[in-house]
Amino acid sequence: MERAVKFLKVTLVGLAAILLMALWVGFAGFVCLFGWWMKPVAPEGDADGFLAVASQMIDEESKGNAALILIEDGETAGSVFADEARDIDDMTVFPTASFSKWMAAMAIMTLVEDGLVDLDAPVSDYLTRWTLPEGEFDNDQVTVRRLLSHTSGLTDGLGFGEYTAEETIPRLEESLAHPRASRGEDVRIAVGQEPGVFAYSGGGYLILELLIEEVTGEAYADYIAQRFFVPLGMEVSTYDFLGDVPHASANYDAEGNELPHVQFASAAATGLSSSARDLSHLVKGTMRERRGFPLSPDALEEMRKPEAFVLGAPIWGLGTILYAPTRNGEDFVFGHDGANDPATNVTIRINPETRDAIIVLVTGHPRLASEIGGEWVLWQTGVPDVLSTDKALRSAVVPALAGAGIILLLVIFGARALFFRRS
Repeated sequence: MERAVKFLKVTLVGLAAILLMALWVGFAGFVCLFGWWMKPVAPEGDADGFLAVASQMIDEESKGNAALILIEDGETAGSVFADEARDIDDMTVFPTASFSKWMAAMAIMTLVEDGLVDLDAPVSDYLTRWTLPEGEFDNDQVTVRRLLSHTSGLTDGLGFGEYTAEETIPRLEESLAHPRASRGEDVRIAVGQEPGVFAYSGGGYLILELLIEEVTGEAYADYIAQRFFVPLGMEVSTYDFLGDVPHASANYDAEGNELPHVQFASAAATGLSSSARDLSHLVKGTMRERRGFPLSPDALEEMRKPEAFVLGAPIWGLGTILYAPTRNGEDFVFGHDGANDPATNVTIRINPETRDAIIVLVTGHPRLASEIGGEWVLWQTGVPDVLSTDKALRSAVVPALAGAGIILLLVIFGARALFFRRS
């Protein structure tokens, strides 16, 4: 009987140990999302220190070209350009991939402020050249707001496929009907789930590109040039084929092999090319440090309001990624990343609380710009950004295992002292 009682006690202690270890591991995994186990690469406010680390990351990891501009309180605080042997500078033109969507979103907001577009109207109200295919869901729920925030119910997941220099880019209507996907599979731009839930859609921005052309009566690229490039002095920004653009960065893969330039069928989703200097003009325009920016502060604030959530966390506004809350918790670090195969990566991130920003343009590494941007957000806010969840979870592995081990040892020694001490 005594042996059975002792066995029961040991079993209960073992179960308690497992429960405590599970609770600790869960706690460590939860708080890692708030940066508990991560250390910024430089002290808060040390722009020179951060720039030195970013420069080292580019030197060690980039196999192609890179351009970085750091902005502090609305003014350029430093820059990095590589490879110097290839004459890379602040006017070198890089592809910006999906950052193009943020430019498209701001263009939509100019039409909203001009009273020409209602964010909550069905997008079909503005389209005559193409219509959403009919399906089991109500297409009238596909509003401009939901297209901007990837909550329209579209399930294409595009990823636009590339076209060679020799190929003719199809008209918008043709791309909407038969888009070329980067995955090489057949994709249909249609409502495939109940609108209101986040699902990233490149096809949604192809629709918004058509909306801009239909509402303005202008070609998309011409409208962007008129409202943004010319007033802000963005002298080299373009939607032209990059192979025909002077002083354009070469296109590299992740091993540093030079590849031919390619083109894409959606200007709004992935077609913008720009330089670090031009993008700094755009960023400073959002801060009212440069004249010519066409949107009001209220419109920019509206773009930063959460529209899409994952597991209850706000991740997307109106065409902008919400990377992390600012330190005061009253706003969000915002902007947009971009990536194209095989190794183009871009990030532009703005902290409205401090009026700081970072611009990183890379060819030759598929993640480097986003990795530097993630370090910048952690340095700015003390918390990891929404694109650094994997890194945050990895930072919890050692604390989780160490804490679980300590709990186990304490339980073992406690049980020995309690149950196996001599009478």
